[in-house]
Amino acid sequence: MLRPQQKRAAKIRASKSASRCVIFNPRAGSVAGAVDIEAQLQKLEPAVVYVTRKAGDARRFARQAIRRNCRCIITAGGDGTLNEVVNGVAGHAERICVGVLPLGTGNDFARSLNLPSSIEANIDILLRRKTRPVDLVRVCSSRRSRYFINVSAGGFSEVVDKKLTREVKKTWGPLAYLRSAAAALPNLHGYRAEIAFDRSRMRLDVYNIVVANGRYVAGGLPIAPDADVSDGLLDVVLIPTHPAAKVALVAAEILLGKHLTDSAVVFRRAKKITVRSRPRMWFNVDGELVGTVPAVFEVVPHALNFIVAK
Repeated sequence: MLRPQQKRAAKIRASKSASRCVIFNPRAGSVAGAVDIEAQLQKLEPAVVYVTRKAGDARRFARQAIRRNCRCIITAGGDGTLNEVVNGVAGHAERICVGVLPLGTGNDFARSLNLPSSIEANIDILLRRKTRPVDLVRVCSSRRSRYFINVSAGGFSEVVDKKLTREVKKTWGPLAYLRSAAAALPNLHGYRAEIAFDRSRMRLDVYNIVVANGRYVAGGLPIAPDADVSDGLLDVVLIPTHPAAKVALVAAEILLGKHLTDSAVVFRRAKKITVRSRPRMWFNVDGELVGTVPAVFEVVPHALNFIVAK
C-alpha cells in the first residue's frame, strides 16, 4: 500500500482516471491496524485514498473528490467520519453515490443499512455498487445549519453522551448506554418545550428530544426501532419529565427497543419539526454539539444514493 509520503502524489495521478474515492479515518474506533486496513482498501482500486488526520478533513476531502469528478465516495471510518462526508457532498448529491466501510465504535448508520460487520463482506458490497436512495436531514439551529443522516438529540442525551466515554463502551459493551444513563440521572433537569410537527404543535415538559432518520445510536441502541431511512419522514421520540425511577425504566426499555409502547414516551412522525425550549436545549448531530434552540429539522427526501447489500 502507499507509504504516507507517497500518498499526495499518488492521489494526483489517480484522480485523473479513478471514479472511486476512499476517505479513511485511521483513528476510527475499531481500526486495530491501519496498515492492514489499507491493504484491504487495495481491493477497491483504482481509487483515490485520502487519510484523515484531524476533524474537518473528511468534509474537505469529500469536496476535493467532487471537484475531481469522483462518482463514488466511500467513507472508511465511523459515524463521525460519515457525517463529515455527508456535509461535504450535500450540495452535489445528484452527481455521486456514497459507500460505507464501517470501522467505528458505533457504526449506527451502517446498522440501519443492514450492512455486515466484516471488512471483506463490505468491500464485496462496495464493488457491486448497488444503490438505494436515502433521506438527509437539514437542521438549522441558533449557531449554524448542518446536514445529518442518522440521529440528532437534545436535553438528557447531551448529559448521557458525556458519560458515554470510550472506556465505558469498552467495559460495558451493549449495556454502556444504560450505565451512562444511570450515571446521568442525578443531573436530570426538565425543559419547557414547544414542538411543532408539520401542521400541529404541542407544549410539554421534557427531559429529552430525539429526531431520528436512522434507527440506532450509541453503538446499536434502537432509539427509533421502526425508522425507515427512505420514507421521507423523521421519527421523533420525546421523554417527558417523570420521576427518576421511571426515567431509568424507560432507559432500560430503550435498550430493548420497547419504549415506543410505553405511555411515558411520546412518539411522532413528521417532515419538519421546530423546537423551542426554556432553558435553551443543546442539540447534537451524530454525536457533535451543533447549537441550541430554536432548532428546525427538515427532511430532504431521497437526497443521497447509498451503496447497499440488496
